[in-house]
Amino acid sequence: MPRLPVVSGRQVIRALEKAAFTIVAQEGSHVKMKKPGPTRTLIVIVPVHPELARKTLSSILRQANLSVEEFKALL
Repeated sequence: MPRLPVVSGRQVIRALEKAAFTIVAQEGSHVKMKKPGPTRTLIVIVPVHPELARKTLSSILRQANLSVEEFKALL
């Protein structure tokens, strides 16, 4: 598995927007993003911090159904 990049919450939000996710709500420093799918709607919560922990980014990518390579291409 390729190594995850160190990114900010804003960078993750921009990348997910390129992957057809839209911002539906924000509460404090957490942004809720949604992407309707053919079988189910994907919902991802992204913390808006200067640097996300790799484990947090891994969880976001798993929820968004994206591989590391796909995510890197969206950055």
